[in-house]
Amino acid sequence: MSFTAIDHQHMAHALRLAERGLFTTQPNPRVGCVIAHGDAVVGSGWHQRAGEPHAEVFALREAGERARGATAYVTLEPCAHHGRTPPCADALVAAGVARVVIAAEDPFPQVAGRGIAVLRAAGIAVDGGLLRDEARELNIGFFSRLERGRPFVRVKLAMSLDGRTALANGESKWITGDAARADVQRWRARSSAVLTGSGTVLADDPRLTVRLPEDTPRVPPLRVVLDRRLRTPSGSHVLDAVAPTLLLHGAHAVMSDAPHAGVEYAEVAERDGVLDLSAVLALLAARDCNEVHVEAGPTLCGALFAAGLADELLLYVAPVLLGDGARALLALPPLESMAGRWRLDVVDQRQVGADWRLRLRPKP
Repeated sequence: MSFTAIDHQHMAHALRLAERGLFTTQPNPRVGCVIAHGDAVVGSGWHQRAGEPHAEVFALREAGERARGATAYVTLEPCAHHGRTPPCADALVAAGVARVVIAAEDPFPQVAGRGIAVLRAAGIAVDGGLLRDEARELNIGFFSRLERGRPFVRVKLAMSLDGRTALANGESKWITGDAARADVQRWRARSSAVLTGSGTVLADDPRLTVRLPEDTPRVPPLRVVLDRRLRTPSGSHVLDAVAPTLLLHGAHAVMSDAPHAGVEYAEVAERDGVLDLSAVLALLAARDCNEVHVEAGPTLCGALFAAGLADELLLYVAPVLLGDGARALLALPPLESMAGRWRLDVVDQRQVGADWRLRLRPKP
């Protein structure tokens, strides 16, 4: 299919609209819609929050009768089933649009081509694949959960120029500056869950909450603590009920205190004396988690990476040196030759304050 410059213009607009739901649509995908006659936009909208109208509904409301004979540009295949909202494919048919351009097909089993089929059965021209990669990237966790059965895992780390994350005594506040730490909050906010290990809780007592301006719309991500033996002490910030919290433990863990209000406990299978990380991710996928943001120590982060479960490294590099005695970035098994080295693709690199932020993904 050959798309015009106007097609590209409107789909890019729809993607920018979809991005407005970056912090609020969980567990739904971020979707935008533009309705146009030629280069004239008559309606636009985006999915704002799960359970509320989808992008197409907002765009059709704005367009009104002007939707008849128009082209609708949607970043994800319109839904064709009754969920918490009516099918968007039916709404587009009823509005009388003449053509629908779709960026990416919806892998959700109750949609998966059915939305396109409904539109075509009504005589509407449907063209797909325009800016598909960009649309999939915006919803990378949604596609991961539905196509791979596990969330997209993003591991956040901060290090010095010599690859160290903390002093030998564990002190790590702060390697990076204010701008980098503020940037991390936005990555937490877009995630379904923020995951750490009990060792980090014991050492640093993190809050793992999102700290953005109060007028920033967002859905609080689930705090997840891997705590095989239930070592998290009473009084820890992760038990404060400020945000939903899930403690995952092994079969033989013994709870020393009464369960904390607002905290959920769940048993996970073990493997080689630790919680089975694949089982952890499967459990989170079953809870509709799309993106998992990991903030943990070198052991857990290294284990995720070595197991092939870390999909992206969000790495902040500060222009400081901590020396040979400081703690390493990741605990990884030793290599016998350079041929076995872990290779990464740089997805993005930019300066954030005085620091650098790298987004890296393991090569296939």
